[in-house]
Amino acid sequence: MRMSRTALLPVVLLAICLLPLATISPWLLVVLVVPVTLAAWVLRVGVDLGDQGVTVRSLLAERTVPWERLTGIRVAENGALWLVTTAGTQLRMPVLRPRDLPRMSELTNGRIPAP
Repeated sequence: MRMSRTALLPVVLLAICLLPLATISPWLLVVLVVPVTLAAWVLRVGVDLGDQGVTVRSLLAERTVPWERLTGIRVAENGALWLVTTAGTQLRMPVLRPRDLPRMSELTNGRIPAP
């Protein structure tokens, strides 16, 4: 479950808007790093549900929690979902909200119970 690719449209618009500024000086080419980083974030961040467990991906890292080590999912007050492991650690699941829980239950064949 990844962020919608539609989120790349504002990133492309930002890159187009920054292009005239970046062409003024070779030093200002650095401003193009911002849209490139945002595009990488949109394409990379998400949650993968597989047979081995739940893999949470951020921009620079990923962590897999096997099904045996998963205790449950906590819903924070702001609507963020957190994986809770048997060790008591919590791992934020980016991009997902409580409305995605029934879909997650369906994709995991009931390993994550529907609310």
